[in-house]
Amino acid sequence: MKLPPNATATRGVLTRPPTAEDRRRAQRALLRIHVVVHVVGKGNTLEGYTHTVSASGAMLIIPEALPEGTLVTIENPKAQSKAEARVVRPPQMQMGHESSLVPVEFTSPSPNFWGIFFPPSTN
Repeated sequence: MKLPPNATATRGVLTRPPTAEDRRRAQRALLRIHVVVHVVGKGNTLEGYTHTVSASGAMLIIPEALPEGTLVTIENPKAQSKAEARVVRPPQMQMGHESSLVPVEFTSPSPNFWGIFFPPSTN
């Protein structure tokens, strides 16, 4: 049997390479939550929303693109909680002229920050 590129046979079962979704450490949920983002070491505060959330971070929609590695404090006004996070990649895209998608990861575990339950990862 000839296998397609990037495929392997395991005990007669054809498997595919893992997708980005397979490699995720935490499940994500589409959830719009109002957030206030405080850039650590600077006085500016950015108001925005979440695009997706997970137990380990979020994709934020905020009015300013932040460089990779930027430390921020995310405030969830509804839950009256704050958590420190780091921008993990450059912003993925502009959301019109007034906002960017900015991926952040909590600097310490904060599984209850968003106020929702995330089932354990199956990976």
